[in-house]
Amino acid sequence: MTGSLGDRLNALAARTPGGDIDPPERDLPWYLAPLPDWLAAFGLRLAWPIAIVNLLGVVAGFYYYIPQFQRTVLAAWPVVPDSPVATLFIALSLIAWRLEYDVPWLHALAFFGCLKLGAWAPFVQLAIEGQGATPLWLYQFLIWSHAAMVVQGFLIPQYADFPIWAVAVAFAWYGFNDIVDYFVPIVGEPHHTVLNAEYVGGEIVHDVAAHDLAAGFAVLLTMLAIFLSLSVRVWLLRSGSVSE
Repeated sequence: MTGSLGDRLNALAARTPGGDIDPPERDLPWYLAPLPDWLAAFGLRLAWPIAIVNLLGVVAGFYYYIPQFQRTVLAAWPVVPDSPVATLFIALSLIAWRLEYDVPWLHALAFFGCLKLGAWAPFVQLAIEGQGATPLWLYQFLIWSHAAMVVQGFLIPQYADFPIWAVAVAFAWYGFNDIVDYFVPIVGEPHHTVLNAEYVGGEIVHDVAAHDLAAGFAVLLTMLAIFLSLSVRVWLLRSGSVSE
């Protein structure tokens, strides 16, 4: 049943503009390629529409962060909108792949961003924040749209090689983000997405358990992204798919 449905979806995707391609298929272990084959192929066939949707999401994401921009000094703005920047990375990564541009650092940034922010936001919403005063539709959107980022992230190992230097670039960016988001801000307060649980007496405070949980999970996800991307690289080297 699943195979038949997957075949039908891929047949439909093949009729879309740019969808009539043979998606790359790498024989990666399950923990590096957890998506079913039909879903990975379906996502890669729809790379152009997915990229466009992500670019629209970037605009919506920056709009969402306007209140935080307003209370953050200009120098710290680049490290504030984590999810929109990650969404931009995956959009550009898919576009680069379809245009046959090999941009290893961009693919690595996209993989780190999708895995890290895609998993972090649902964890925060479900384990720390709860729905609270957030409208149900927005609460559900925040959870599922970010979960979709993780799915998109696992499309990348199908076409990216993750050389060590590119992984180092992604680690430098997201490691730096972890530091300034939670531990040593550039200026003023930590620059992570403000949590409702940090509002105490009408003010934002960071010496609460919610801050520590969010920080710990963010660091854990950065470590996971390093492990998975380097594992892809090792697997490709061992299989002879890439050379040193």
